[in-house]
Amino acid sequence: MKRLAFLLTLATAGLLGATTPAADPLEMQVADLVAGPAVTVVHFWAPWCPNCRAEMSPTDGWAKFIVANPDVKFVFLNIWHKGEDPAPRLAAASLGAQPNLLLLTHPNPSRLAADRLNSFLGLPITWVPTTWVYCEGKLRVAFNYGEIRFPVLQQMVDDARNEWEH
Repeated sequence: MKRLAFLLTLATAGLLGATTPAADPLEMQVADLVAGPAVTVVHFWAPWCPNCRAEMSPTDGWAKFIVANPDVKFVFLNIWHKGEDPAPRLAAASLGAQPNLLLLTHPNPSRLAADRLNSFLGLPITWVPTTWVYCEGKLRVAFNYGEIRFPVLQQMVDDARNEWEH
């Protein structure tokens, strides 16, 4: 019995070592940000995406929402971008100058299913836009499919600020 337990321990240790990927610097950077005590919103988007563009109205889109939540950290991660420069789209949406906004671009530009970024921080990404709300390193809510509705996102941010007692 002891020999079986020892062999299982060795096999498990070997499997864990073999499946643990090298940490990606971009993921490490975002992981450090979401680990803090503040509410952090991670938003995956692409400049070509019609739903992403719909969210970026300069009058009632992300810019207004970010300004209304100065205590929240926002990370915009440009993925599946086909090499398209996000700067013009962000500038048209009045995004970039906010002190609580970090703009990042994933180095893999592919949107082909076989080649693209399909997971981040251990979670699947199947669509853009995708929006995650973290607090104290814990994912509190994930909008994984489509455009965000800002009143709903505001409620989720407010809920994440509150201590969970369940």
